[in-house]
Amino acid sequence: MYLLKAVSIFKEFGQGQETLKVLKGLDMTVEKGEALCIVGPSGAGKSTFLHILGTLDQATSGEIFYKNKKLSSAEEEERADFRSQKLGFVFQFHYLLNEFNMIENIMIAGQVAGMSAKKSKESAEHLINLLNLNHRWKHFPSELSGGERQRAAIARALMNQPEILLVDEPTGALDTENSMKILDILFEMRERLGLTLIAVSHDPLFSNPFPKKLTMKDGQWV
Repeated sequence: MYLLKAVSIFKEFGQGQETLKVLKGLDMTVEKGEALCIVGPSGAGKSTFLHILGTLDQATSGEIFYKNKKLSSAEEEERADFRSQKLGFVFQFHYLLNEFNMIENIMIAGQVAGMSAKKSKESAEHLINLLNLNHRWKHFPSELSGGERQRAAIARALMNQPEILLVDEPTGALDTENSMKILDILFEMRERLGLTLIAVSHDPLFSNPFPKKLTMKDGQWV
């Protein structure tokens, strides 16, 4: 039984009288617990495809299924519930709020999803300890290193105990040492929490350890 499936995904954007074809009929099946990295050059359409998988964007045509449930034609409220209950997102930029310290940034994700302040604090503290950030939890984003900010972003993505973690170029702004640390953390969290991991990267150092890789070029698998 698949966990997530894409069927004939096309994505087009209008540019004046012309049409830009970004994705050209992509199919993909992901099983529970898999670690998959989508690789390819910048501009290949990788991030667009990941956003469609995560229902942050909609395909021009094609279908996304979660355990036989069609998501692509669901109402927005249903897609929002799917994102909040089943998915965690990590992006290239950490998107931490500068006016809040680390633990507050992580707690916000739980509270937005309806978690009580007490429960969200307990969950955030657990993740901070899990990611070895307990010595920095009162620090603000401007006081954290790039690697620490990205680890905090991973903790925030895990707040609602997602089934699937979608990771979009998470090491694009980091040096090699911190990139490898983030990769190790992602694999450790997958093992500890039973996550299904779907990542996008153009960096071979990041993608090589993934047991399953798909290569995209010009909106197609190659």
